[in-house]
Amino acid sequence: MRRAAIERLLPAAYQRAAGPGSVLGALLDVMEALHAPDEAVLADVDALFGPYRTPDGFVAYLTRWVAMDHVVAAPRADAPLPLPVGRLRDLVAHGALLARWRGTPYGMRTALELATGVTGFVLDEPPERPFHLVVRVPPAAADRLALVTRIVEAEKPAAVTVEVVATPADTRLDPAPDGTGPAAAGPPEPVPPDPTPDAAEPAAGVATVRAVGRAHVPAPLPHESPEEPS
Repeated sequence: MRRAAIERLLPAAYQRAAGPGSVLGALLDVMEALHAPDEAVLADVDALFGPYRTPDGFVAYLTRWVAMDHVVAAPRADAPLPLPVGRLRDLVAHGALLARWRGTPYGMRTALELATGVTGFVLDEPPERPFHLVVRVPPAAADRLALVTRIVEAEKPAAVTVEVVATPADTRLDPAPDGTGPAAAGPPEPVPPDPTPDAAEPAAGVATVRAVGRAHVPAPLPHESPEEPS
């Protein structure tokens, strides 16, 4: 608040006494200086809550707002983040999307890909073990099994048991057409670049989920839609 604005709030007798060089005038100048930092924050307060604008130290706090704080869970408050702050920003930006798809294969794969920056996670449901899920972790994310396990435990349905398995470095597991299990294993093959979001053609009847910010989030498969009747 400017000095003149503060002065107008005072009684008339005080306003007359707050002339240049007066003690009250100097006090009003100090009040203006004290208000300036807070007013600068309030003028841009929306930046505190924007995933890609907030300071690095505030990103972990925002994960609580979108129920993703299990990603940064650590035994000590001063422990470093288990993932780069940029990936944490991606998770916060897509928090509403992840909440909508929580408990589905698409939701779990999306959370894992955003947190690790690695694609190729395979969710396998063995027919001989009902209500059991095997998450096969690609070699590029094998060094982040603790992070992957925390995300899987939080994203899976409550009645399902889970097993996290690291895929050997010389093996590649491709998702089956339904996106739930491995279709074939073999040596790595060249992968063509992904089309841009504008050039990609979504599957029939499925709306493309556009990314918020920097991360690219693929569209869900038709059979994974949460609106489908069970």
